[in-house]
Amino acid sequence: MFEATATALYESLVAEGGVPADDERICDGGEAADAFELLREMGLVALDAAEGRWVPVDPSIVQSRVVSPLGQKGAELIAESAQWAKAFGGLSQAWRRSPEALRGPFSELRGDAIRSYITAVVSDASEELLTAQPQTDRAVKQLPEAIEREVAALRRGIKMRTLYQHAARRSVATAKYVAAVTPEGAQVRTLDEFFNRLIVVDRRIAIIPGREGDSALAVREPSLIAYLVDIFERSWERARPFTNRDTPVVRDIADEQRAMTIRMLIGGHSDPNGAARLGVSPRTYAGYVSELKQEFEVESRFQLGYEMGRRGVTGRD
Repeated sequence: MFEATATALYESLVAEGGVPADDERICDGGEAADAFELLREMGLVALDAAEGRWVPVDPSIVQSRVVSPLGQKGAELIAESAQWAKAFGGLSQAWRRSPEALRGPFSELRGDAIRSYITAVVSDASEELLTAQPQTDRAVKQLPEAIEREVAALRRGIKMRTLYQHAARRSVATAKYVAAVTPEGAQVRTLDEFFNRLIVVDRRIAIIPGREGDSALAVREPSLIAYLVDIFERSWERARPFTNRDTPVVRDIADEQRAMTIRMLIGGHSDPNGAARLGVSPRTYAGYVSELKQEFEVESRFQLGYEMGRRGVTGRD
């Protein structure tokens, strides 16, 4: 209302040096009556009784009287919202640890609720975080939030281990994440094998993918969590430290990716599926297959399969 009508009227009054008190435009029912009344209530016009005119007032005089209380009110609301957030945070933590919240062994999460739930349970962690991230790139938009969340946990003394696929070593986003968390004590390793996303908090809550793309499952059943942790530990033992740049290790990683590609071809997986299981793009996967053709001196995939079969190559040598 103010910007749409009152501002234009004020600018007109400034240009005209005011307006007669009996001007039809500002009288009851006039075309500018509502806008003029708003200016008068705010103190942006004053009556010059001697001249019989309404004249504009310097806005800087009025601003401090109008804006300052709003700023003070805003600061009070921010402080109050912080107090409410702290209070509800304590209530939420108490709820998540209560028998009522733990009544069921599984909880289905969907959409934005997944990220908020992960943030909540990680903030409640008191001992350990285990995470497995099969994709090569963590979502760039979520990266700062993940770094802030997990660095805060590490600084509370939480032990954290993260597992990626070998392809993550070429990811800029993953490298930024690793560079941020490893100085704080996190351990990061990579593995050639395909695995699903997994988060385990204090070995009491596990979060795994749901059947649908935008869903996840929070697991609180102790036996199932122990089983998931055992799978993680076995994978961890076979994995290689992310920060290791020694030539033999790099060569071994390349050999493991080559073997995984061979297993994908022998298993009859499509290129998109094989690329996904290696954690690389279809173009990179096609490059791996091309290198195998050159290695076995063949021109087609059919010839490649025949030659590998003839030599007894299984990808598990």
